[in-house]
Amino acid sequence: MSLFTTIPAGVSGTLDDEVAARAILWLPGIGLLLGAIGGGVVLAVGTLNATGPGRLLGAALAVAVTAVLTGGLHLDGLADTADGLGSRRSADVALEIMRRSDIGPMGVGALVLVLLIQVAAIAAVPRLPLAVAALVIAEVTGRVAVVVATSSPAARPGGFGALVAGRTTKAERALTVGVLACAVASAGLTAGGPALAVRGLAATFAGLLVGWLLQKTARRRLGGMTGDVFGAILQVSAATALVVAALA
Repeated sequence: MSLFTTIPAGVSGTLDDEVAARAILWLPGIGLLLGAIGGGVVLAVGTLNATGPGRLLGAALAVAVTAVLTGGLHLDGLADTADGLGSRRSADVALEIMRRSDIGPMGVGALVLVLLIQVAAIAAVPRLPLAVAALVIAEVTGRVAVVVATSSPAARPGGFGALVAGRTTKAERALTVGVLACAVASAGLTAGGPALAVRGLAATFAGLLVGWLLQKTARRRLGGMTGDVFGAILQVSAATALVVAALA
């Protein structure tokens, strides 16, 4: 809670390698919490105003609440990663671009487009309860994609990326993905039968696949992971899961 959100957790102490390695495995749980909060916003606004614009407003407010509760941390990572990878420069230069405090045109474009896609996809899910479920799945999937991405080494020393990159085991990563898949399948079967379970799994694995592709791109272009890349993976994976949920 203290590391990944702005929610007061009453925690003090030093963030070292051991603490960060334990905390990263709880990241999907944070996604479940944030997804539930965002889903509550979607449900409340959609109940009060069931029109198309009302659904769009609920989706926008849910995305905004999630951004506030995470302090915009992952959005900043998305923008910086887009600037770095979009520069088409060498790894050293790209990492320096990502380290700067300003945001370039690639970063602004990535932020606008990804947020627009997320809002539109949530609003496009036909039924309100399914839109809530899609948002929860997306928030958790994005964070599971980050756990998967910790299999790659850090691109540079220092920073959050260096604290968690390469710090999880293959068994821990496989268990995280397996728990997510089982939870989505079970919820789908309970709520709507095999067809809904398949659609939920399709959204989940599409998000994980796109996150994995971005991970591979960052490793090839930058030499490994940074905190910014982890944030970008989270946002892009979540957006992909939402798009597939909306189209399904």
